[in-house]
Amino acid sequence: MKLNRIERATLYLSIVIAAFYFVPATANAMHIMEGYLPLGHCVVWGAVCIPFLAMGVIRLRRTVNENRRSLILLAMSGAFIFVISSLKIPSMTGSCSHMTGTGLAAILFGVAQASILSIIVLIFQAILLAHGGLTSLGANTFSMAIAGPIFTWLLFRAGKKLKLSRMANVFIASSLGDLFTYCVTSIQLALAYPSETGGAAASAVKFLSVFAPTQAPLAVVEGLLTVLILMGMENFAARELSDISFLEAK
Repeated sequence: MKLNRIERATLYLSIVIAAFYFVPATANAMHIMEGYLPLGHCVVWGAVCIPFLAMGVIRLRRTVNENRRSLILLAMSGAFIFVISSLKIPSMTGSCSHMTGTGLAAILFGVAQASILSIIVLIFQAILLAHGGLTSLGANTFSMAIAGPIFTWLLFRAGKKLKLSRMANVFIASSLGDLFTYCVTSIQLALAYPSETGGAAASAVKFLSVFAPTQAPLAVVEGLLTVLILMGMENFAARELSDISFLEAK
């Protein structure tokens, strides 16, 4: 039986959502955990995120109002973030590393829309999976929902100007965007807990060295998964991708 475009999109989305039930829930995830940051840091990072999120709401509403068909791609992008950022592997410190999944939304829609999808995921993970926390929501939002997507979007735009092939560009931007997210997280932790010798800079190096052995291969995997997801989208949602001008990118 041949499925139409909407039926195929629904099927793929159901597979992604179903995969979530195979994800084990642990409380020692790479998102900065509940109560780990000092109160002042929580407030500052949360305040920094507010303008980005306000713009995200505006841009997201405009996107949906101008192109209702983009809802399919938005739903797939949000589900992608939720599932792969919930898959965790142990790091050297007993905490965990994980992919972010935000590159897909940043490439397709831009930083503002990606920030809204990401904070929704972060809130659900904090409440339902003990992955991250509500007090650390601002810091986690800045690193995963803002800094990472910004870096991914900038790299993707640069790749287009350099005439890279579309999928090679997607791979590079999403992989390095994942790594940049963890660079920002390391800096956030270092600022909160500077080393007695060397200060925040030395502490940042320590955090980066801890996460690098697990996060580097995960970034490569995320790049490959993002490419595969977009290849699948081109098969069942080519018209929607054309509507948002993705397929016109060279």
